Amino acid sequence: MYKQIDSNRRKTWILIMLFIGILAAVGWFFGYIYTDTGSLPLIIALVISLGMTSISWFAGDKIALSISGAHELKEKSTFPTLWNVVENLSITAGIKSPRIYIIEDNSPNAFATGRDPEHSSVAVTTGLLSRLERAELEGVLAHELSHIKNLDIRVMMVVVVLVGTITIIGDMFLRFSLFGRGKSRDRGQAGAILMIVGVVFLILAPLVGELIKLAISRKREYLADASGALLTRYPEGLARALEKISTAAIPLKRASTATNHLWISEPGAKGGMSKKFHALLSTHPPIQDRIIQLRAM
Repeated sequence: MYKQIDSNRRKTWILIMLFIGILAAVGWFFGYIYTDTGSLPLIIALVISLGMTSISWFAGDKIALSISGAHELKEKSTFPTLWNVVENLSITAGIKSPRIYIIEDNSPNAFATGRDPEHSSVAVTTGLLSRLERAELEGVLAHELSHIKNLDIRVMMVVVVLVGTITIIGDMFLRFSLFGRGKSRDRGQAGAILMIVGVVFLILAPLVGELIKLAISRKREYLADASGALLTRYPEGLARALEKISTAAIPLKRASTATNHLWISEPGAKGGMSKKFHALLSTHPPIQDRIIQLRAM
């Protein structure tokens, strides 16, 4: 488990450096095509990359909570069972109790976010609270607190912001190709190149973002299941909770592809997508596989 925590630290820095490198390359490309501006695009790209990285580091959790429509639980009296379970599990895990957020949604789901255990939050839907028994709720929250302790949330939080920024880059390319001014002797060629690159970015950005999330999401879910079971000493609680979540099959009202990987169960509606194709692109391992592993513990 400690090896996984160290691995997550390395993954965070690799993602950040990769993101800065991509934007620096974009800035250099703009400077090459639009020579009248010199190195200004490279400087702008570096400033944007550092700015977005800082935002993801210090405000990524707030962005994720805002997207999900969460509001902070200020008083214990409103949801006393939830409050007590979070406090007790935090003591058992040896971490600071995270801030608790409520999402008014009938879909049973939950997620954790924040850059480290000292700056973390856990959010649960009203649908989850209304459906689960205490032992099942403990299983879900132990899973989420394990994400916090294992530093999974740091990697997930950075991904939320950086993936969205890649899409913005593609839109920027298209706008410059249509309205920008390149070298006077080669303006048409510059516009065509930017148009092609912009289209490629717009097509590949969702795929790249999904691949990044897939690379970090599936293993961390299995690890959090195991870590959560270790906290409660009762794997059946989480197994039963996952069964109820799967049976409900209610999509979140404010589901977002940028935050799908944060939730304990993928929140989006599946539509007409085949099971095999969905399993290939899902940010989560199949719930039935997770239940089998929990009950084998």
